[in-house]
Formats: sequence, structure tokens, C-alpha cells
Amino acid sequence: MSGFNIQEMLAQARQQAEKLQEKMQQVVVEASSGGGSVTVKMNGQKQVLSVVIEPDVVKSGDIEMLQDLVMAAVNAAIQKVDDAMKSSLGGMLGGLNLQGL
Repeated sequence: MSGFNIQEMLAQARQQAEKLQEKMQQVVVEASSGGGSVTVKMNGQKQVLSVVIEPDVVKSGDIEMLQDLVMAAVNAAIQKVDDAMKSSLGGMLGGLNLQGL
């Protein structure tokens, strides 16, 4: 088994995972719904940092619509974080094909 050191590979994988976590801590995404009526800001750990709701949406009194708008904005922010993570992972792995492992 020349050239194959599992301990070294695990150490490199741990380093890459730590770098990814650090990078994701710095990621902040913003997503909105209802034409900007509800805006959600989220970090790379999928923690909601802020929610902004336009006053006109609240004045309408349509609670179900407001709930749907908040849910849609949160889901869109989650998707953006996932996309950022995939992009970061893809760059870190350098196009390495890990299928079958």
C-alpha cells in the first residue's frame, strides 16, 4: 500500500471541514418574497439574523398570506445557504469525483 496513508487523508479531510465551517460562518444571505414584502437575512449555519416585514403587508390583516410570505423567504434563504455550501465544497474538492465511496 505505497502512497496511501489513511491518517493523512483523514487529517486533510478534517482541515477542509474546519475551513468550510469557518467560511460558512462568514456567509450571509438575504432572500425575499412577495416582491420584497418580507425579507430574511440568514447566516451560513442557517440561523435567521433578521426578518423585515413591510408595514403594508401587516395592515392588510391577512395573517395566512403573511405566514406564507415568511415561510417562502426563509425557505429561499435556506436554499441560498445550501447553494453557497455546495459551491464552496465544489471548489474545495477541486472537481474530485467521490461517487462510489
